[in-house]
Amino acid sequence: MDWTIALVMFGSFFVLVFAGVPISFSIGLATLASGLMMLPLETILAVIGQKMATGLDSFSLLAIPFFILAGTLMNCGGIAQRLINFSQVLVGRMPGSLGHVNVMANMLFGSISGSAVAAAAAVGGTMAPMQKKAGYDPAYSAAINVTSCISGLLIPPSNVLIIYALTAGGISVATLFMAGYVPGILMGVSIMVVGTIIAKRRGYPIAERPSFAMVMRAFWDAIPSLLLVVVVMGGILGGIFTATEASAIAVVYTFVLSVIIYREVKLKDLPGIMLDSVITTAIVLLLIGISVGMSWAMTNADIPYTISDALMNVSDNPLVILLIINVILLIVGVFMDMTPAVLIFTPIFLPIVTELGMDPVHFGIMMIFNLCIGLCTPPVGSALFVGCSVSGVKLQALIKPMLPFFFVLLLSLMAVTYIPSLSLFLPGLFGMH
Repeated sequence: MDWTIALVMFGSFFVLVFAGVPISFSIGLATLASGLMMLPLETILAVIGQKMATGLDSFSLLAIPFFILAGTLMNCGGIAQRLINFSQVLVGRMPGSLGHVNVMANMLFGSISGSAVAAAAAVGGTMAPMQKKAGYDPAYSAAINVTSCISGLLIPPSNVLIIYALTAGGISVATLFMAGYVPGILMGVSIMVVGTIIAKRRGYPIAERPSFAMVMRAFWDAIPSLLLVVVVMGGILGGIFTATEASAIAVVYTFVLSVIIYREVKLKDLPGIMLDSVITTAIVLLLIGISVGMSWAMTNADIPYTISDALMNVSDNPLVILLIINVILLIVGVFMDMTPAVLIFTPIFLPIVTELGMDPVHFGIMMIFNLCIGLCTPPVGSALFVGCSVSGVKLQALIKPMLPFFFVLLLSLMAVTYIPSLSLFLPGLFGMH
């Protein structure tokens, strides 16, 4: 490999990103700059355009706009309050109960909507006033909201898992979905453990025992929302439909739920919801298309193989190499959003871990878990900034309360990395892997 090509590609990319150029254009311009060192301008433009077109020519990609639309409908459909009420019934008797309710509601809402930012805004915006009224430190409340909202990205359905499956090639989306359950739940439970310790030390209150009528009412109100996961995953596991077809069914289900059953979304709201979904879809698909072009340029310049050789020269111990990859991804997650990070670094690291004997499904879950942490860190942590906004807590005041949660997230990441069964147990149990 010519190291000059790699230097031009990654150097120009990071310079453009730090200069404030949108991530899609940064990837495209970096690809073009490095491509010009390999082929003439006319040829490289044609090749990149062709790679972008073929990269988007995938039936599986249809799942992304459908799940985005379903998530947008959910965000506007009054789901958050019903899931919060249901969570209060489940974990309301634990020390610091409102913190645990926040975590549980984020896990449920995030998995249904497929968006950590939506969960942080919808659940955190509702929980912050309740926790403040009960005497909770606002910084603690914001910290537990920000660090738990990311768990929904591992609990299916999840767009980022679909993107990884398409980038890795040949991996079943349904298998990845099943593999995400245990790590996603582990992420949420680890936050709850830290929350329990802090709540006991500070003497945060325990909620009153709900009456049987309150339990039944909360459960009954939440059933229609929770059934979405049952319908989607049940249909996939039962072989009734594919993950892509399940996304379309999810749209129909959320439409009926939000417009007809809950009646929180009016028909006049639908054009705005459709427009928001189209804008989000366009951003994601543009990233995917341009990143396919960058992946081609990296492969053509032998960059993944050179990085693989460099890592192997550092150590031939798989445990050490996985640790190095995790450190690199943690740094990447601080400065880059999840989608471009998955698209760019999957072609680099997947051949390395495959050579080490690591399962691609296991690596995908490890990678997504790792990059989720970056959503909670400045300077580009979208979940962090949304959490600050809805809680009214300044960023500077939030960093210290988040440190214990970061620590337990890193411990959970190590467990997911070095215990493959956490990711592969459920797919194996259902005969999917």
